[in-house]
Amino acid sequence: METKHYHMRIIILGGGGFLGTRLAEALLEKSTLQISGQESLSFEHLVLVDQHFPEPPESDERLTLIEGNITDPSFLKQVCTPAPDVIFHLAAVVSGEAEKNYELGRAVNSKATEQLLDICREAGHCPTFVFASSCAVFGGDFGEVVKDLTHTTPQSSYGTQKAIAELLINDYSRRGWIDGRALRLPTIAVRPGKANAATTSFVSGIIREPLAGRRQNCPVDRTTKVWILSPDRVIEHFIHAAELPADRLGKHRNITLPGITTTIGEMVDALEAHAGQETTQLIDWEADEFLQKIVLTFPHTFETPRAEHLGFQPDQNFAAILSQYVNGSLSKV
Repeated sequence: METKHYHMRIIILGGGGFLGTRLAEALLEKSTLQISGQESLSFEHLVLVDQHFPEPPESDERLTLIEGNITDPSFLKQVCTPAPDVIFHLAAVVSGEAEKNYELGRAVNSKATEQLLDICREAGHCPTFVFASSCAVFGGDFGEVVKDLTHTTPQSSYGTQKAIAELLINDYSRRGWIDGRALRLPTIAVRPGKANAATTSFVSGIIREPLAGRRQNCPVDRTTKVWILSPDRVIEHFIHAAELPADRLGKHRNITLPGITTTIGEMVDALEAHAGQETTQLIDWEADEFLQKIVLTFPHTFETPRAEHLGFQPDQNFAAILSQYVNGSLSKV
């Protein structure tokens, strides 16, 4: 397909985080985007927005970094001027922090998202809007398997805030103010770098830290099941979501991404097979009641035929995810 040149403007909110930085690097390498199934276009402006940029992507003439607080409506309007063609909204107060600090979580996860959507509405530009939602929108007594039409019954403030954003994205898309796609992310593992305040941060930590020779606590037992997706795969999914034709999504703009169900024990066993028992002995098993109250309400078994029909694919298994981490992120340390 012929590539046409166009002054396309792409914004990544949360562009200073791990996933935002990885997404920016992937977009710069790709250099074109086929917005909503239209013709493939090169872009000239990629704007990353965050409070700070600890490890920004390498310098590129197409790249602009803007520091600021997205809870400030005037700042949000500034970064959305001129009107963007594509918005990747990855900015969030993560699960554990949103539970401990309700006001902050609500300000960032709910109010700022609504303000951003209203800026899009007022601009009348109908950008493609890719939102990082979460499988935390599900929870409670939902049965053994979560399906595409399972009701959202979040059991945390974080999950509730994400569910509110999903409803708004559906409604604004229905009205033609945005072309929304809300991706319900599984737990992303294995994340490199430092731990964050997410309640599922330990899922990456029990692999990352022992491999680096450091002790790591696991606050749940070996039988605990988790629903995970690798960093490489989720970056592919963000870009794929932006390129999906709107008519394939229809009226339902929420997509539960395909992941894999594994147990903490299976993850530790894979780590031991790779790095030996001396590595897994660095894992401590001290229960954390606060984390358990949230983590154990998260669903862990999903059926995602809609996402797979739309072209989203899961990882093969946890051994493949571990290999990806060891040969990718870990090899760069």
